[in-house]
Amino acid sequence: ILDLQKSNIVKEVSPSFVTGQLKIHYINVGQGDSILITQGNHNMLIDTGTNASTNSLMAYLDSQRIKKIDYLVLTHPHEDHIGGADAVINAIDISAIYMPKVTSTTKTFKDVIIAIKNKHLKATIPQPGTSFKLGDATCTILGPLNAQSDDLNTYSIVIKVTFGSNKFLFTGDAQASNEEAMIEKGYDLSADVLKIGHHGSKTSTSDGFLSAVSPKYAVISVGKRSEERRVGKECPR
Repeated sequence: ILDLQKSNIVKEVSPSFVTGQLKIHYINVGQGDSILITQGNHNMLIDTGTNASTNSLMAYLDSQRIKKIDYLVLTHPHEDHIGGADAVINAIDISAIYMPKVTSTTKTFKDVIIAIKNKHLKATIPQPGTSFKLGDATCTILGPLNAQSDDLNTYSIVIKVTFGSNKFLFTGDAQASNEEAMIEKGYDLSADVLKIGHHGSKTSTSDGFLSAVSPKYAVISVGKRSEERRVGKECPR
């Protein structure tokens, strides 16, 4: 489904050997990422867009009647991925938070940490190769692998969601070096839908990775004239 009014892509999947439906909402947050995944009464939010898109993100979550989030996944600490996280944490009941083992000195990151502490929550560091359930959907963590201290993008959490015969891959801003590491690890990267890494940047979605995933569809979350509206050092390209 393409919601033209809100410019949000919503993918509804007919289940196979599973009950109910899996819905994936690629939310319009401009130059950033935010993806809502629902299965029955279970919800996962991957990233929260920019500071500037926070109000529209919260309005969208409210329109979907999201009162509880089972898993909040903040792929890495760049502003265009965690900008609305503090507002989400403050307003919505969160059961678990996944964050990579890396920090940032930005105010945006500090606001997220304050919100987590104020709600008496604790972030879980993802372990590649492990899985968890979102209702009848299986979520497998595939990254970060080969993270590099000089590039926060390489700490991006990568998650594959499987629901019956349907498979979706969410890559955050994972770089080609991460993609190569996942291939070398022997992970099953095949997916029907690929969320293209790093907003379609040339640093991601290498030929080898694209071949391994072999998606039917690909989604790029990027802002109009994004190069003119970059957010300083918080969103290096």
